[in-house]
Amino acid sequence: MAETVLILGGSYAGLHVAHALLKKNDKDVKVILVSQNDHFYWNMASVRAIVPGIIKDEELFKPLASALERYPSTSYELIIGSVTSSDFDARSVHVNLLPSGESRSISYDQLVLATGSRTPEVEGAPVPWKASGTYEQVLSQLHQTTEQVKAASHIVVAGSGPTGVEVAGELGYEFGKTKKIILLCSDASKILGGDITAPASTNELKKLNVEIKYSAKVLSTRPSGDGKTEIVLANGETLTTDLYLPTYGLVPNSEYISPKYLTEHKHVIVDENLRVVGTENVWAAGDLVSKPRAGFMITQKQAAGVAKNVELVLKGKQPVVAKGMPVDVLAISVGRGRGAGRAGSFRLPSLMVWLAKGRTMALQMVGGYVDGSVA
Repeated sequence: MAETVLILGGSYAGLHVAHALLKKNDKDVKVILVSQNDHFYWNMASVRAIVPGIIKDEELFKPLASALERYPSTSYELIIGSVTSSDFDARSVHVNLLPSGESRSISYDQLVLATGSRTPEVEGAPVPWKASGTYEQVLSQLHQTTEQVKAASHIVVAGSGPTGVEVAGELGYEFGKTKKIILLCSDASKILGGDITAPASTNELKKLNVEIKYSAKVLSTRPSGDGKTEIVLANGETLTTDLYLPTYGLVPNSEYISPKYLTEHKHVIVDENLRVVGTENVWAAGDLVSKPRAGFMITQKQAAGVAKNVELVLKGKQPVVAKGMPVDVLAISVGRGRGAGRAGSFRLPSLMVWLAKGRTMALQMVGGYVDGSVA
């Protein structure tokens, strides 16, 4: 009887692992992929997609079914639904099937956790940075934000991490001369948490007419009567804007996992093999782990490591230490013409970052997640 590998999450990590296992064409292994979104979403480019007319929906979203249909139908099952609970001792997971709402219990031999993270919910400010919902919900969030960007004359971007800097850069590049773009930074003097890419990113944002407000931590927001948003800062200042775009904070999608397997910040605790500590057959990768941090290239390496170890264990072998990035690489697109980045402590030239990421937001890589060449 075939052994079941259950993969929770159909984004960067989950789809990567699914391809890696299915490409082995092992008739003794069946892969079940569970995702609440029936499309793969290239959310890396969402920061640019909110600018009207730049990126088409079909460039960002690809049906998961089209990514898996190249494999024998008996080797996999695609389930559209949200995970509600798990029992690692009983080796079972409960899923709320969509759109029916029916509940299904799924047993497994090996379990891969790749449900990622989401941006915190802020009333009146749904944002499309993550695939937080069904395909229809995420697409609606994206379209709504795009229309709001088009209509607004004053936009406030809250959070000066990589996503915030990229959002502000895209808006500044397109609208810096016609709209007021403000980036809120909670630090007293540096964006990006003081990373060595901060000075270059700051300079690029200034060239795009983006105003950076420092010591500007958001305390609360509330809608005003005229469709605008009132933002109260911890320093006592109040801003009123046509459009408020929060980018700070990531919430791990780990509610279905017992707290004993989680850190205080709700991330999954894994060992050097990316196996969940306290289990024998549960693995995790991506934002759900966020170790050493959340990031696309880190997720890619972790997905490859999990796939390799699942394959080894299925063959009765011992897992190996999952290889991480040799150096931490951070690449930030600042508008459609420039960028800032580093490899370890080495600063990368703006042109190099633009060529690697900023020129296309790596949309050329989407095909690899559809045809399986990513794995």
